[in-house]
Amino acid sequence: MIDLRLLREDPDRVRASQRARGEDVALVDSLLSADERRRSSGVRFDELRAEQKQLGKLIPKATGDEKAELLKKAGQLAADVKAADAERDAADAETQELLLRLGNLVHPDVPVGGEEDFVTLETHGTIRDFGAEGFEPKDHLELGTLLGAIDVERGAKVSGSRFYFLTGIGALLELALVNAAIAQATAAGFTPMLTPALVRPQSMAGTGFLGQAAQDVYRLDADDLYLVGTSEVPLAAYHMDEILDADRLPLRYAGFSPCFRREAGSHGKDTRGIFRVHQFDKVEMFSYVAPEDSQAEHQRLLQWEKEWLTSLELPFRVIDVATGDLGSSAARKFDCEAWIPTQGKYRELTSTSDCTEFQSRRLSIRFRDGKQVKPLATLNGTLCAVPRTIVAILENHQQADGSVYVPPVLRPYLGGREVLEPVAK
Repeated sequence: MIDLRLLREDPDRVRASQRARGEDVALVDSLLSADERRRSSGVRFDELRAEQKQLGKLIPKATGDEKAELLKKAGQLAADVKAADAERDAADAETQELLLRLGNLVHPDVPVGGEEDFVTLETHGTIRDFGAEGFEPKDHLELGTLLGAIDVERGAKVSGSRFYFLTGIGALLELALVNAAIAQATAAGFTPMLTPALVRPQSMAGTGFLGQAAQDVYRLDADDLYLVGTSEVPLAAYHMDEILDADRLPLRYAGFSPCFRREAGSHGKDTRGIFRVHQFDKVEMFSYVAPEDSQAEHQRLLQWEKEWLTSLELPFRVIDVATGDLGSSAARKFDCEAWIPTQGKYRELTSTSDCTEFQSRRLSIRFRDGKQVKPLATLNGTLCAVPRTIVAILENHQQADGSVYVPPVLRPYLGGREVLEPVAK
């Protein structure tokens, strides 16, 4: 959530942010009104309580008609205090409810617009000309079948559409990717973490995933628990309700977890293969930093993602995501999109978001800086979303005979293999 003081001091900035996101601008005025009622009812409650306490001191000293009058007044005052308390609680609840619906303030440099209004910041690597090499590239599912690596038919039989098995070398390739990603993150100073896949509602809401993203979340009604769509959720909630010492910052964690997404609204999109699925594994970077360091940390996370994709020898570009495609928690987001040959376009492989103080305020995570205790900034960045990375590796590194070249960074985790060989013709 944003700082209410900032909302009061500069409501036009918040309105502009909401407008840029394509979200409800009127929410700002509703929140300002609720906050004013919350503060005025709080003042009235305090005044009535002070009057009640003062009256309480007079009653024991009074006698006769004076005491009877004071007792009558005390009764009325007690009713007024109770009403003021209820009014204060109602206004506070409304303020909190509206505040949780408000997105983070968009960074001023973010391009304004929808999903297609991003700005390309960099491109890396060379896109292969398969025609010049004399063959038509196969898609990842055909390659995965040849390699004995991917089985979507049995995935659908067992679990339904958008589920899959990674088999044989496919399973080994996932483990290689995860181990190589964790090795890079550990070398960069991240603490490796295996995180819970089920979280309580306050953890999910605190990270901002029960707002506009709620339709993509799986919920276990009987247990009041949610399946995470990313280990960002448990990593963000890891220090919930804690005060950290400033000298411990930055704190950096690399979480590995299964991820579950309903993919609501994606009907008909990426139905072939394993690019868009309901369950996948991912290595996620997460940082806690002082607010003034968040933009620099954002660039560091992006650099680690670029190093990862470069080590996999994938052609990719970096985009500055537009305001309407940010997600409620992010003030700014960079995506790294790898080239997918059979689709003839770049597709998202990694994403890194600067959430500033938005999540820490919702999760009550603060740090002690001298005598001050204040919210810190949180950031997240995908290092390796496994299925999409497998898609990019198979398609970009395929050979004419259906074999697939293995980048050197993965070879130590694949028994030294330099090439993945077909097992079926």
